[in-house]
Amino acid sequence: MRNRHSLRTLLVMSIFFIMLLSSMLTGSSYIVLLMFGIVPFPFLTQLTRPLLLLPFSVLIGMFISVFISARILRPIDDLISATRSVSKGDFSVRVEVGTSVDEIDELQRSFNEMAAELGSIELFREDFINNFSHEFKTPIVSIRGFARQLQREDITEEQRREYAGIIAEESDRLANLASSILLLSKLENQNIVTDKAPFRVDEEIRGSILLLEKQWEAKELALNLDLKQVTLTGNAGLLSHVWMNLIGNAIKFSPRAGALEICCRREGESVVFSVRDEGPGMDEETQRRVFDKFFQGDASHSLKGYGLGLALVKRIVLLCQGEVEIQSSPGAGSTFLVRLPDEAS
Repeated sequence: MRNRHSLRTLLVMSIFFIMLLSSMLTGSSYIVLLMFGIVPFPFLTQLTRPLLLLPFSVLIGMFISVFISARILRPIDDLISATRSVSKGDFSVRVEVGTSVDEIDELQRSFNEMAAELGSIELFREDFINNFSHEFKTPIVSIRGFARQLQREDITEEQRREYAGIIAEESDRLANLASSILLLSKLENQNIVTDKAPFRVDEEIRGSILLLEKQWEAKELALNLDLKQVTLTGNAGLLSHVWMNLIGNAIKFSPRAGALEICCRREGESVVFSVRDEGPGMDEETQRRVFDKFFQGDASHSLKGYGLGLALVKRIVLLCQGEVEIQSSPGAGSTFLVRLPDEAS
């Protein structure tokens, strides 16, 4: 096992080693000169003769210092070079950790973590731009195309109603997208939750299920409900976005004639809500990014959505001082679990 040292200890040891080695070499040189009788300036006393070797000692110490400092500072030079690469936009650069110096190793690990995080942010920025452009541009192109179709005089009344319906649907999609972006932007600049009052969580969840009845009935889903009578002090309107988005998301990814399991219970001083689907599940990378804005696990965009629902859920739960967890694996469905502290407990 490699010995570990602090930077302070290493510097003290290095200075001591330089002084010791230069003294030994200077002393050895003086002895050799005495043995061969070639010590200069015989008129000087024996006490003053060694002083003439002081420049020689300084020269030896300087060469030893250059050699040792080059070895000690090599990791710092590597960090400087890597930092320059990062400043030019190369976030893939990494430095090798393992110098046996605690502070330098910690600095190297921190640099690698920083570079990895910057790389993730850059990837997120690119994905954000691409996904936002797709979600915003698609309905606009659709509206423009069908509006031009409506200008034609040779279309039937049935086609006219169909095109008008599509335009209205795409307009609603744009309006919902804008509303979601505005709400998320507002919540990201909000640090406290206002308008808190006691409310029945189980009743709010039942209301959300009824609002989504059209969607789960269209997929012929079986609902397994285990909603205990639970009261929570909080903002019911704000938390309704959590129930709606998580249940709606589970419906969207559930297979036809599948099942949904929706639970609500109290655990100590917290209220726990969970929803489980029988969908395709998620790999670790998807789970890591699923709460990012505009991220969609369905890269083909074959399923309707903006990639904002789970980002809203995450932000609302954090504002309520709660936690949201994912339990999922490919092919085994997904479970979203929300734990909210009850201030009245």
